[in-house]
Amino acid sequence: MQAAPELSLPCQPRILALLMRELISEVPHMRRVNQLFGCDPVLAAQLMECANSSAYRMAAQVRGIPQALTLLGERQLRALLKKAQAGMVARPIAGIDMGQFARVSQDCAKLARSLAGRVRLDGSVAYIAGLLHGMGQLVLHQTQPERVAALAAEAGLWDPRRPRVEVRHWGYSAHYTTAILLRAWGLPAEIVAAVQAMEAPLQDAQFDPMAGVLHLAVWRNRVKVSGWSERSMADAFPVDVALALGIDVDVVLQQEATDWSQSMY
Repeated sequence: MQAAPELSLPCQPRILALLMRELISEVPHMRRVNQLFGCDPVLAAQLMECANSSAYRMAAQVRGIPQALTLLGERQLRALLKKAQAGMVARPIAGIDMGQFARVSQDCAKLARSLAGRVRLDGSVAYIAGLLHGMGQLVLHQTQPERVAALAAEAGLWDPRRPRVEVRHWGYSAHYTTAILLRAWGLPAEIVAAVQAMEAPLQDAQFDPMAGVLHLAVWRNRVKVSGWSERSMADAFPVDVALALGIDVDVVLQQEATDWSQSMY
């Protein structure tokens, strides 16, 4: 796998343009800036990498988008966006609709934040972990397109069974690649650990509630995008993880995106 600094991943041009327009205004609306960074996993990843760099003396301590924005300031944010704009020459990633990828990632982040609130976990951490959990898929599709294409017939990108198929073919799943990236980008250890454990949070000797929250949020969005029926969702629901968190099944299955729409990430 390529080293993290060498990757060139495409962000959403519209979100980048809106952010640049906001930040060149005389008085940027930081709440809006916060919302926009929370809409694009690639831009959010770049923001978190920058904020957790040694340059700001907060290495591996910045745990969410609001904290990162406060740390960087407007001038540094404009420089980050100019760098992202220069990287817009990145080719589209075969097999991934970046608009859909961003929407699903954001929905995962919103539900993760909502569930985190119910078990008194940090909502900003849950949001950024949910938003970035799929970054490994982008990297694998970009750097190993033939390998990932071979899995498509067996399990699509959003199929809840996809991680098991990846493990069977490769010995690991894409979320493990995500954890490697997040560690290379300097994100806090608790975020890296939660993403690394999210597919099987009950297998670790000590249960990580944040990994459990991610597991439920990501599973819920996978089955939703895959078009599973209510009966199929109920039959396959990860009850053991919900019980470990003390979260009712209906809390996860019956929420819609509008219920997760708090604006601060």
